[in-house]
Amino acid sequence: MTTRHDGRQPDELRPITVERPYRSAAPGSVLISAGKTTILCTASVDDDVPPWKKRDENPTGWVTAEYNMLPGSTAPRKRRDRSGKIDGRSTEIQRLIGRSLRSVVDMAALGPRTITVDCDVLEADGGTRTLSITGGFIALVDAVAAIEGLNGQQPNGPQREPQAPVFTDSIAAISVGMLDRQILLDLDYPEDSRAEVDMNVVMTGSGQFVEVQGTAEGQTFSREELDEQLAAAQTGIGRLTTIQREILGEQWPLDASR
Repeated sequence: MTTRHDGRQPDELRPITVERPYRSAAPGSVLISAGKTTILCTASVDDDVPPWKKRDENPTGWVTAEYNMLPGSTAPRKRRDRSGKIDGRSTEIQRLIGRSLRSVVDMAALGPRTITVDCDVLEADGGTRTLSITGGFIALVDAVAAIEGLNGQQPNGPQREPQAPVFTDSIAAISVGMLDRQILLDLDYPEDSRAEVDMNVVMTGSGQFVEVQGTAEGQTFSREELDEQLAAAQTGIGRLTTIQREILGEQWPLDASR
């Protein structure tokens, strides 16, 4: 294997660090870093649902996400979004984060409330959308754990039976790509900016695909190379799932096998 510019092997993740809880008024708060990419993920609970859900006889819950790169996260400085205007890239990314998190949540079990996961990029060095999903799940679990009676907990008061689990699986994401025709896992910006193939893969902890975003830049890639990249991503997501489980500890919302 060829050593990468930062000393990693092609199939090696960047060093992951997680500070939980991080200073925040939100019930779920995580500061997560992968190499030089650092993101603050917070999850806030609102005992209300979007207007379109209120039309239902028995409204279920909702999980949504917002994504923002702070001005000092890149060089040159990124302009701050003003007057409610969000650039197209941020809109696409926050929709991806929301779709990914919702894929592992039972909205009926969540009940008529909304959880908003905010992902604010403090420093960007590639992989901000994938790290937002990985860290956002940890923050989301903590937010759900703060709601009495959810996720199979025994509630206080007259209700005797615990509610159904909110989480059906875990979720994490990673980037993978090809540079000089070599498959690399967890690309940083110097690699991502030169890669012939750039792919973002979102998967559950049980190994199911949620979303695959892949693009070739100037060169095509074969079905065999696609399969090899997906296999590398699956291995990386398995490692991220292990990290999530270790960080959450007793708050891990699934059985020990997932």
